[in-house]
Amino acid sequence: MLQNEKLEKYLILKKEMLAKSCVRLTIRCPEIAKKASAGQFAHVRANGFMLRRPISISEIDKEAGTIRLVFEVRGKGTAVIAELNAGDTVDMLAPLGNGFTLEKGKKVVLLGGGIGTPPMLEIAKFYGADATVITGFRSASAVILQDDFKKTGANVVLCTDDGTAGEHGFVTAPLARILEEGNVDLVCACGPNGMLKGVVSLAKEHGVSCEVSLEERMGCGVGACLVCACKSVKNGEEYYARVCKDGPVFNAEEVTL
Repeated sequence: MLQNEKLEKYLILKKEMLAKSCVRLTIRCPEIAKKASAGQFAHVRANGFMLRRPISISEIDKEAGTIRLVFEVRGKGTAVIAELNAGDTVDMLAPLGNGFTLEKGKKVVLLGGGIGTPPMLEIAKFYGADATVITGFRSASAVILQDDFKKTGANVVLCTDDGTAGEHGFVTAPLARILEEGNVDLVCACGPNGMLKGVVSLAKEHGVSCEVSLEERMGCGVGACLVCACKSVKNGEEYYARVCKDGPVFNAEEVTL
């Protein structure tokens, strides 16, 4: 275990269903909340499974000593975690990885695709009215966290693939419009690789700094097993970075999507 991390069982204070198969857990963990930053993740144990499941930290309340995890049931492991309720304890290793750059006074655009949306919430809370949040989902039934984003004071844009809510289309369309208008210092994104490629391309075209959070299957979560290695470039040389240890947030110029 690394110096910044703590492994224990923590009390679940609240459980909410945000959409079909999408769960939000509010967890009391003062030591973790004190150290955590936007973009980091927790490695959560699913009872009966050897490997933990990585779940992005959606919100951090340092005063209350809590964090919120939002995740989608995608397999047997996350299904077991989703069975936990308020009053139960959860076994997790956190906070892990490196988060997003937070710097007051900057104008930012935050993009989340599907279950890549939750980690954008803590960044939106930091930037408030200086942020535009663009979220994309398959359809209206999958949409989550819109009211939470609006409460931060950010400008919120919703897109759905089928047009059943918000704008019809992908998050790259409103991003292109905003970048054309100028006055953007940083773009942050989390979601499927196809979405990230489009976001990174637009940011590069307009000369705007971009950070991306990668979604990869993980083993150990602390950089020892290399399961989550991704091709990266630094100082003109290719190498394999560990998403759990070197990321999950990377400068867009350093990763090959």
